[in-house]
Amino acid sequence: MTGAHGKENDVGKPMSRAGKLLCAVAAVALAGTVVTLSGCGQGKGAAQVDQARLLAADKEPGNWMSHGRTWSEQRFSPLDKVNASNVGNLGLAWSFQLSTNRGVEVTPVVVDGTMYVTSSWSVVYALNAKTGALLWKYDPQVPRETGKFACCDVVNRGVAVWKGKVYVAALDGRLIALDAKSGQPAWSVNTTDPKLPYTITGAPRVFKDKVVIGNGGSEYGVRGYVTAYDAADGKQLWRFYTTPGDPSKPQESKALEMAVKTWQGDWFKQGGGGGSPWDSMSYDPDLNMLYFGTGNGAPWDQTSRSKGQGDNLFLSSIVAVDADTGEYRWHYQTTPGDTWDFDSTQTVTLADLTIDGQPRKVLMQAAKNGFFYVIDRTNGKLLSAHNYVTTSWASSVDPATGRPIEQGDPRYKKGPAIVMPSSFGGHNWHPQSFSPKTGLVYLPAQDVPGVYGTDDKYAYKNGEWNTANDTRLNSLPDDKKARAAMKNSMRGMLVAWDPVAGKEAWRAEHKGPWNGGTMATAGGLVFQGTLDGKFNAYDASNGKPLWTTDAYAAVLAGPMTYEVDGEQYVAVGAGFGSVFYLVAGFALDHPGNPENGRILVYKLGGTATLPKPDMTKIAVPKPPADAASAQIVATGHATYNKYCLVCHGYNAIGGGVIPDLRYSSLIGDDTGFKGVVLRGDRKSNGMVSFASTLSATDADAIRAYLIHEANGAYAAEQAPAAK
Repeated sequence: MTGAHGKENDVGKPMSRAGKLLCAVAAVALAGTVVTLSGCGQGKGAAQVDQARLLAADKEPGNWMSHGRTWSEQRFSPLDKVNASNVGNLGLAWSFQLSTNRGVEVTPVVVDGTMYVTSSWSVVYALNAKTGALLWKYDPQVPRETGKFACCDVVNRGVAVWKGKVYVAALDGRLIALDAKSGQPAWSVNTTDPKLPYTITGAPRVFKDKVVIGNGGSEYGVRGYVTAYDAADGKQLWRFYTTPGDPSKPQESKALEMAVKTWQGDWFKQGGGGGSPWDSMSYDPDLNMLYFGTGNGAPWDQTSRSKGQGDNLFLSSIVAVDADTGEYRWHYQTTPGDTWDFDSTQTVTLADLTIDGQPRKVLMQAAKNGFFYVIDRTNGKLLSAHNYVTTSWASSVDPATGRPIEQGDPRYKKGPAIVMPSSFGGHNWHPQSFSPKTGLVYLPAQDVPGVYGTDDKYAYKNGEWNTANDTRLNSLPDDKKARAAMKNSMRGMLVAWDPVAGKEAWRAEHKGPWNGGTMATAGGLVFQGTLDGKFNAYDASNGKPLWTTDAYAAVLAGPMTYEVDGEQYVAVGAGFGSVFYLVAGFALDHPGNPENGRILVYKLGGTATLPKPDMTKIAVPKPPADAASAQIVATGHATYNKYCLVCHGYNAIGGGVIPDLRYSSLIGDDTGFKGVVLRGDRKSNGMVSFASTLSATDADAIRAYLIHEANGAYAAEQAPAAK
């Protein structure tokens, strides 16, 4: 560390050369690399978190021992030394540069002065929480080709800690236990079949000596499930599947015997139906229930998945299971028969509220479909549901049945339909928080329209992007003004929601959508970052902006706070990346080629500074001549949309995380381009071969389309100079 912005291999204070040699130890174990700075700040009792400590977490407000601080996932801190009266004095205490420039979605965990964080590609770091000095780093060496199956960037949302171990779920499906003191692997298990296109981006949860993790990959063809493992040795204890298997065979549980009756068609031949529980979980120790949200159907379009029929349990649902056995207790389905990619994997927040004069144990979620749900967590009964953003697909939720009242033709059976919210959701993975002091939930919300339409030529392809939606609709208008209007139609806001009254209490408007997670504190504050590189604090009672600072990178992750030696710190991850950066480059205002992500830590009176990145706009190089026929370009566009868009963006406009193909020299090199696309020449960078899917003719058409887009971008840049 250099005080202001130490890089990952720097130490917190000057050391002699001999001291550094004694402190640094490198080891390779269990297909991962460990770099340990032993004796540099970790005590023998590292991460000694257990059931008793987490049950009494509020008695240790200086620690943040679980993903959402407590099992309730409220993301509320009792710390109040930083408060509404002095938050304007916050300054940077230290920052730590991560080893990758991909997305940063981690919420740090802090236990007894040590911070545990992850970066993309599932790399784990232990840091001195006071100085930012690196204690150890563990790289699970995830094969880069795994990135093909990560729909929404190769991110990781954090670790769990328990009885001296740190648990990380790697992108390639491994659950790995590390020694909290040294970073050395203790055990590793494959939670998914390595032959199938599963990924994991979520943080594990730990309780009662069990480590629980879900998975992702619905669009590529998987069957979702949640699994519990023994925290001591990784032995599988139970598993709950979120979609039924082949109906001609026995189901794994009585819950699936119920669920299979809500499906039609051949979903089980298309990878398993989806329903991946890829993020949120919470745990109630009194009721001994685990709650988790499930993902969308695979493919998205229910007509292709289930003949357009049935509720398709347990897609887009909140599910409660017995924490000891994984046995089904209840479910609530937010979007029956989901056909829009309306996951219910958003934060599941537990709280005790007084509703209609009666104390209720509730569960709250601002689901992707645009409705805010308050549910009795003892039995799954709906207490209220109201839209918190524009919801064109449904007018309301029937309080008697709990089902949405759809309006118009939202299932696009008569043709393409513009639907709000879109697949980006009214609220996505960005964590929400709840303050018991104000009684409000603080959620990152957005209005982003989307176009849906059935692909009449859809055919399932294992390991490829399967939505059964018409890819021709995934295009931007050529007109510059129309594109600007599309960008301006997307809105983002911080919404303070009153779950008892069922309405918005206040909101703070943002420059655009896809903004960061939130944290509430006893100091009367709400913290949230934004896509445009700001980190902000608001008055929790009325939304008044109280403090802002430049992070020079998107601040999307969930903030947290902790205390060391009597000082309160506020920490957040910052870095370019996540799905919006992959696909919506047209809506971003940055030059591309972002720097590595960082962990940013603030305190009252902090004086450290961040290096200001070079924001010089990169010019589009002069591209090859646009000589292909309009038909070939159109064919290339359609093929690009089907296989390339999810990583390289609408109309090949990159978001800076993955190379913008309009700038690539390869579009002028037929041999080199095919080498990458068909031979996999850049497999080590995550660009795998598409030879099993694309022909040489397909590659030629895609290259022709990219040349066409590059010429359009180049001409647009040259136009002002020509005037």
